[in-house]
Amino acid sequence: MNAYLSVQDRRQRAHGAVDRLHERLLAHDMAGFADVFAGHGVIEFPFAPPGWPTLRGRDQIREYLMGNVDEIDLTGIVAQTRYETTDPDVLIVEWEVDGTVRATGRPYRMRYINVVKVGPEGIELFRDYWSPLAVGHALGRLDELTAMQEGAA
Repeated sequence: MNAYLSVQDRRQRAHGAVDRLHERLLAHDMAGFADVFAGHGVIEFPFAPPGWPTLRGRDQIREYLMGNVDEIDLTGIVAQTRYETTDPDVLIVEWEVDGTVRATGRPYRMRYINVVKVGPEGIELFRDYWSPLAVGHALGRLDELTAMQEGAA
């Protein structure tokens, strides 16, 4: 299918997929967020603690994300920069979100870098780079993350 799309159309498709992800995230629509992925889409967490899952397939992505809206109330994307690559289906996205941790009322401000590969059916690969230390601190789970890391040693 990519053979029928121009390079510009493929770039627009990639940007459109990231736009839809961000819209659904801010709307707290995790099922809709998962729907932006191809049926065979994958989310990888390269900087996550040992034992953190790689998500394979839209259903697994949806199931994993459903609890996120219960924990964090995201209220805005406060910064975002997108980098196009030599592959028109791939974007690198740096972004920062604002929100509140529901259980503690603590502010949640987190930075992410994502490598996003988009195909005809949606996002095929989403590499999510984030700081486990910052997430653990925001959610009050540093001990849990430390135990995960020590269990891998």
